[in-house]
Order: sequence, then structure tokens, then C-alpha cells
Amino acid sequence: MSGRHAVPSRWGHLYREIAKFGAVGLSGFVVNLAVFNIIRTVTEWQTVRASVVATICAIMGNYLGLRYFAYRDRGQEDRSGRRKELGLFLFFSAVGLVIENSVLYATTYGLGWDGTLASNTGKFVGIGIATLFRFWSYRTWVFKTAGSRPERDARHPEPVLNEPALTVVWEST
Repeated sequence: MSGRHAVPSRWGHLYREIAKFGAVGLSGFVVNLAVFNIIRTVTEWQTVRASVVATICAIMGNYLGLRYFAYRDRGQEDRSGRRKELGLFLFFSAVGLVIENSVLYATTYGLGWDGTLASNTGKFVGIGIATLFRFWSYRTWVFKTAGSRPERDARHPEPVLNEPALTVVWEST
């Protein structure tokens, strides 16, 4: 394999991963904001309580999207592996939930911004910060198991590792 082709193919893999993660995330974002605003309109719940319920709804949908769309090539064949994956996903999702709703809490109760636009802005910023954490944690800890195993590629006789790190291959001529 030529060294000049190693970098673009690894970057291409990362871009595809980000695009798939983004597609799932966008659907979760829509669910999150829709449920949040419906709860705030229909009930008298506090802002952060409504946000936590909305985030949990989005997390449930996101797991299905990430497992069966974004990271379907990193499958878990056995039950214990799938349970571990789900446990890690729920743990890191809970951390993301805390990050997201801490920002909303700070804007709502710290700054006193409790109107519809202000709440949605605080939620939007919180989702953005939590998304960066989730992307890193899911790809590093949750959906990594099969991605770290060597794969055979028809073009390359040697095993190719799907590692998130960038490796540059130098050839001497």
C-alpha cells in the first residue's frame, strides 16, 4: 500500500463515521427538543425535569440508531458482549445527560433565563457540548470491540486495523 493513500482512507473512514453519528444524532436532537417542548407546553413541569425526560427518550432511540446503523460493523456476537456494550452506552449517556442538563440548569436557575427561547437555547448549547463527549466516549469505549480486531481486505493481504488513530505509512524507495 502506498503511504500517500493511507492517510486519505483513514480520514475517509472517520468522516463516514462522523456522518453516520451525525445522522443518528440529528434524529435524537429532533426527538429531544420535540419531547422537551411538548412536555413544557402540556405540563407544569420544571424546565430541567422536562429536559431529563426528553433526553432519556432521545437516548433510547439513539442506541438503536448507533447500534444498527452507525456502528453496525462493530457487532457483538455474544450476549455478554452486548450487555457490556449496553451498560457502557447507558453509563456514558448518563454522563452526557448530566452535562447537557447542567448547562440548562445553569442558564435557567443561574442566569434566570426561563422563557421558551432561552430554555431552547440553553438546551441546544447543552446538547452540543454533550454530543462532543458522547462521540468521543462511544467510539472509544462503547462501540470499539469489533473495530479493534484485524479485518481482511481484498486489496491488502495483510490485516487492516480499524483504529481511530491516524497512522502514516512511510515507504522507502
